[in-house]
Amino acid sequence: MKSDVGFLSLAEELQLYILRFLPYRDILRCTSACKALRQTYVSSSELQYIVELGGQHLIPISNMDSDNHSPVSERLQYLRDRAHAWFRVDIHSAKTIPIPELFYHEESFIANGHLYSWDADDDTATIIPILPKPSQQTIECNWSPGTLCTVPNSTIIDVLMDPAQNLIAVAYFNDEEILFVNLRALDDDSFHPKAAGPTLFLSELPGYDNDADSEYVKLKVMGRHIALQCAASNCDMWQVQIWDWQHSTTSDSVLSEDYPYDIDFCFLGNDRLLVVADNLKLYSIEDMSKTPELLASFVLPIKLPDMTACLLLVDGIACSSQPQMQAQPTIYTSDPKHRLLCITTYTYRSSIAYIISTRIFFDLAEMAVAMPIPWKCWGPSNTRIFRCPMELHECRVHLSGNRVVMVLRVRKSHSKHKPWNPKYKLCIMDFSPLAVTNRRGLGRVVTKPSTLNVADPECKRDGCEEPLTTFLPYVKVVLDRKFSLGDLENIWLDKDRIYLLSDKLEVIDV
Repeated sequence: MKSDVGFLSLAEELQLYILRFLPYRDILRCTSACKALRQTYVSSSELQYIVELGGQHLIPISNMDSDNHSPVSERLQYLRDRAHAWFRVDIHSAKTIPIPELFYHEESFIANGHLYSWDADDDTATIIPILPKPSQQTIECNWSPGTLCTVPNSTIIDVLMDPAQNLIAVAYFNDEEILFVNLRALDDDSFHPKAAGPTLFLSELPGYDNDADSEYVKLKVMGRHIALQCAASNCDMWQVQIWDWQHSTTSDSVLSEDYPYDIDFCFLGNDRLLVVADNLKLYSIEDMSKTPELLASFVLPIKLPDMTACLLLVDGIACSSQPQMQAQPTIYTSDPKHRLLCITTYTYRSSIAYIISTRIFFDLAEMAVAMPIPWKCWGPSNTRIFRCPMELHECRVHLSGNRVVMVLRVRKSHSKHKPWNPKYKLCIMDFSPLAVTNRRGLGRVVTKPSTLNVADPECKRDGCEEPLTTFLPYVKVVLDRKFSLGDLENIWLDKDRIYLLSDKLEVIDV
């Protein structure tokens, strides 16, 4: 006998229990197809919280006890309020603090409410907290010449500071020109308690005697992985070596390839690595006992100019690592499968920023590795391309999760009788699916495709259309304050703050 018991005949508690296991988009589909389920959704803070997390591309951190005991309704309202605050930023409420001259170096950056700087010429490094909140854990350290690396006759090549894991890593050459990476705790300069050892050992590049060029050494970290990129000075070859620094000081996980130009790379979550070279090449680093496995190659629409492409890491906290210096306990972090990354290019003709959703690097077909994926099959729907002011010499752009802050030139008609004095404004953008809802009438929704002529003649790639059309949707707000050419040396976006660097540092709370 056929049962006529359907889903709607189940008790509401059981319906809620089942719906909780669905992805947030499926929850919305169910509740839009049936009035009864819509009412169930409206009356359930838990379902709305699941949708809010998914729609903002956030994931909960399960072991943050203090927040996990707060009511779901409070966490839901907090997420909605913080998302809405992004669209009503008051740029005129910035707090100003003086900063030392050393923070104008290229190696300076801001993360977790601290400003970090490394001066390669003076062999010094500094960390200072920036307007810390009452409950915030802070670190303040200074490394004088000779203290970053105590190995005699060593030459420091790169310094990495990861506040999320209380880690400082120093890449250096010893007196025999052999490259090593030293690991220590960031707050007290002692041996890091989670490190497998104090020193990471580099494998030799195949084909030559480990003759790495010091100008092309770069360290990056994500959770338990540290990667070092270097290039050969006597041949057109690059190498990226990845260590599981918490379990081993050596590694067989090494990538190398012939390529005559600069490359860049970043981690995508805890098991993938993306290399930006002639194409975007995605590798699996899940098995650290072997060479990373190529998962897919994504064809770029242009050839990246030499020494002008850089890739910005989208979030400094891996989903498996423990944040050490948060202003308050948090219950979420951005989902590595749904973040943004940025590739910028600069030539004498154009300055372009490519904002790309990382979702394309996780939604892979089984045979993706068989052949390179053409730009037209992955790029337009997962990308937005922006033209940056040429006179700034580089794109002023920074990202965090699904949010972007960018410097744009104010459009103004030119006069033959007045000198050209361009003005700029900050544009803030949110690419998360629920941005349209959380803006609550503020900002402008951008869904219309945009088309740009982005390539110099020498950078055009056969088979790619020109100009390029992209249509990744977002919501944007242009802030109502104008800047002159020399007013913005750099900008950073750090969770709930925007930082503007000129002759001083301005801090804007979001």
